[in-house]
Amino acid sequence: MSSPRLKIGLYASVLLAVFVLASYKLYRRNDGRSPQKDEVLIKAMLQGLSQAHYQPERIDDAFSKRVFDLYLKRLDSSKKFLLQSDVDQLRKYQLDIDNQVQRGTHEFMDLGTQLMAQRVKDIQGLYRDILSKPFDFTVEENFETEPDKVTFAANAAAQREEWRKFLKYQTMVRVSEMMDEQAKKKDKPLASTSATPSPATTSEPMRTPAQMEAEARKRVLKYFDDYFKDLQQTDANDRLAMYANTIANTYDPHTEYFAPRDKETFDIAMTGRFEGIGASLQEKDGQIKVSDIIPGSASYRQGELKAGDIILRVAQGAAEPVSVEGMRLDKAVSMIKGKKGTEVRLTVKKPDASTKIISIIRDVVVIEETYAQSATINDNGKKLGYIKLPNFYADFNDNGGRSSAADVKKELEKLKAENVQGVVLDLRFNGGGSLQDAVEMAGLFVDSGPVVQVRNSQGAPTILNDRDPRVQYGGPLVVLVNKYSASASEILAAAIQDYKRGVIMGSASTYGKGTVQRIFDLDEAMPAEFNSIKPFGSLKLTTSKFYRINGGSTQFKGVIPDIVLPDAYSYLDQGEKETDYPLKWDEITPARYRAWGAAPSIDKLRQASTARVNSSASFKQLSDMVARMVKRKDDTKVSLKLSNYRAEQELAKAESEKYEAIQNAAQPIAIAPLAFDLRQLGADTIKVNRASRFVKPLKKDITLREAVAVLKDQI
Repeated sequence: MSSPRLKIGLYASVLLAVFVLASYKLYRRNDGRSPQKDEVLIKAMLQGLSQAHYQPERIDDAFSKRVFDLYLKRLDSSKKFLLQSDVDQLRKYQLDIDNQVQRGTHEFMDLGTQLMAQRVKDIQGLYRDILSKPFDFTVEENFETEPDKVTFAANAAAQREEWRKFLKYQTMVRVSEMMDEQAKKKDKPLASTSATPSPATTSEPMRTPAQMEAEARKRVLKYFDDYFKDLQQTDANDRLAMYANTIANTYDPHTEYFAPRDKETFDIAMTGRFEGIGASLQEKDGQIKVSDIIPGSASYRQGELKAGDIILRVAQGAAEPVSVEGMRLDKAVSMIKGKKGTEVRLTVKKPDASTKIISIIRDVVVIEETYAQSATINDNGKKLGYIKLPNFYADFNDNGGRSSAADVKKELEKLKAENVQGVVLDLRFNGGGSLQDAVEMAGLFVDSGPVVQVRNSQGAPTILNDRDPRVQYGGPLVVLVNKYSASASEILAAAIQDYKRGVIMGSASTYGKGTVQRIFDLDEAMPAEFNSIKPFGSLKLTTSKFYRINGGSTQFKGVIPDIVLPDAYSYLDQGEKETDYPLKWDEITPARYRAWGAAPSIDKLRQASTARVNSSASFKQLSDMVARMVKRKDDTKVSLKLSNYRAEQELAKAESEKYEAIQNAAQPIAIAPLAFDLRQLGADTIKVNRASRFVKPLKKDITLREAVAVLKDQI
């Protein structure tokens, strides 16, 4: 009998064969003319989506409206360029896009391109005129920063007023930052104590508010000059790629079109080799957002850059910062990347609206820190184990690389040798990875049996089983998750929960990504007669869906923990349900499995945990802080009066610092690297320091402290 992994692979291969055959028939023209690249690409994509996507959409008016809405959102995400009359012109194609893509044309895209080109030209003269005159920051007026809350300008006069406020806001932010920098320099003591300071230690002259305002306008002008220059560099291939990706994204958020250049970038990211800051970035609605911090990277070790941060400006060391707002992602990434040992300074906007300048020394990812690590916790005579798993890594090419399942098995063996009485498995911020490793890892904690069901577009589920009857660890178990725990993390957490093998703890739910993707090389699917217009790029398709062994999907809803704890990230709109056009939750027939014989008493453990959390000053402060952040996040209007804006920023800064204060006030956890590991490292001080860095942030982790308490309740 073939293995489940082989079955899934064969299914994908059959899909590709069907795709190639259909493509060959599809593109032969009757009029003798050679089809154009854009026509071939759009038709090839539709063929792939129709033949291979898990949930193919009908190419009809509903499809047309989805493409219209999403493309308009991406064409002018800030609603700063198009007028309402332009949108009305585009709307005549709202129900015709399905007909266009079927015949391989794109009149809707062409009109959008034409209108945007004209408006870009109009705005170029507009912003330069506005920035030629000083702003008055004593006037009481507000600016709406959330594009979803504004409408397209009714006419040119309304558009000018919107741009005036927008440019005033941009200038005010920079003036405020200059004031902060000047205050720091004023308070900083001179390096030299000699009677006659050297030129290097002489204080810089204080700038007046008017001088700062003029300098800030100059910086904003330079930024927009660069920004509009980038806009003019957008070519026909870029516009076609954006349109093609919009069509793909209307099927689900993880189905994407990769232009040849984007595919190369994707491949580099998948190798796990990074030289730079080690942050995964995404462009959303004109903003460069941090989607993930690579474990072991320079950003990970520096500690201040977080998922959810928006990068506003980038500086090379002490050089003048360059704004990346509205910049193309590939250009922004090229500015942030750099050689090992060089400094990059990022001005970021935190989710609570405060801004911060973060200095990072670029480096290569320290591979060891991407692997599973363990530690011991001593709490009032109880010795417990802790395992951190950053992702589900594997050597997919069978080159002798490491496997996350094998590594977790080794860490469990070491913890058993330490005679721990319980184990915490930390999957927070684990975005997933190897499905097979998730299955094998579940098998470390349970007898042989089903772990997850995978269903393809034909509706045929395949059950992936743990075939090893051995239980490597059978003691008390807590699995920590949060809303950034996704994919393979959710499969493992769901299996542990369904088997009643341990206690799942964390934020209200995990991310909710319960789908499987496969990348199809469009060039391979094209007949040789199209070689002259290649390359076409690639199509990443959702081909399957995950289901728990209890029959429910992990898609959309994620995994709801047995014990829900207050969470610092709970005010953020993150998760599959917040994306455009996600696949919905459903369920299938449960697999046959037998629950763990010594299942923990979840209700009793939950009651005890709730009592502790309700009486905890740290959790009370955290809940209050989250409530305030929710209010701040929803209040998207900012004052354009400088004194009011600075007061708001001071308040935001104070709120953001409260979390650190909460952590510092908490009773420290007695957590330490394994003595076995330290002995193995010997005199290698770099690796010893790395092991110490691993446990340092955990000492004040109030969520981990509560997980320890729940483990002790089980013991």
